[in-house]
Amino acid sequence: MQDRDRHLVSIEKNAVSRPSWETYFMDIARLVASRSTCRRRSVGAVIVKDKRILSTGYNGAPSGLSHCLDIGCLREKLKVASGQRHELCRGIHAEQNAIIQAAYHGFSIKTSILYCTNLPCSICTKMIINAGICRIYYQEGYADELSLTMLGEAGVEVIQTL
Repeated sequence: MQDRDRHLVSIEKNAVSRPSWETYFMDIARLVASRSTCRRRSVGAVIVKDKRILSTGYNGAPSGLSHCLDIGCLREKLKVASGQRHELCRGIHAEQNAIIQAAYHGFSIKTSILYCTNLPCSICTKMIINAGICRIYYQEGYADELSLTMLGEAGVEVIQTL
């Protein structure tokens, strides 16, 4: 086999094994989730525009505050069900952190895409809508039916991935 032919075979193998953009960014969201300091659920979010990562976020306590991993979970102590009483948590959601990081560093996320390991809650959904995010890819659902209703009403495309 000539060098040119070997190179073409190599290109064909790489083309087959390359992940789609959706898979690529969801894989990154899953990696970001591994930084979570929440005892109940690890969530990662990646905001992308023009196939470029603008910001990332994971759920956990605000900068400089003690992490739930270290001091315990108030929601567990109070037996609060998932998807309810969000205010009874010292953590901030991954989507909120990603939006805040974009603002902090001066990046517009209008018309961007959010890749998130979980469907956003209704509080994050309101922020997503007002930030101008136009599409969400997510892996797992979340116990907050209002979020899907609001996203549909706002015309935000929502796609569940594997």
